[in-house]
Amino acid sequence: QSPLVESGGGLVQPGGSLRLSCTTSGGTLNYRIIGWFRQAPGKEREGVSCISSGSAVTHFADSVKGRFTIARDYTKNTVFLQMNNLEPEDTATYYCARLSRCGGDLLQNTDGMWGRGTQVTVSL
Repeated sequence: QSPLVESGGGLVQPGGSLRLSCTTSGGTLNYRIIGWFRQAPGKEREGVSCISSGSAVTHFADSVKGRFTIARDYTKNTVFLQMNNLEPEDTATYYCARLSRCGGDLLQNTDGMWGRGTQVTVSL
């Protein structure tokens, strides 16, 4: 599989918003199930959200439900993670990955091929 590339991270104040993008230069993500993950220093990597290939199925971790949305633009071969009302606890490096399914423990369903990720820092 071609590497996935994350972008869109940055430094924002609490209550702010960011939109992360996940894409690949080789092949397409349009037929793949995609998940978003994050890892803060000293903590385990955790699943944040996922979206099915047809966008009919989405899931969110309880910690971000109601604040984050996930969508995809098939024309741009890109999966977006829209993050609103950000909290300091959202500070982490965010990764996307191909999944075998959108559901359950997302970390167990990834192919394990991680990119560099994109850093999100929420701070005053």
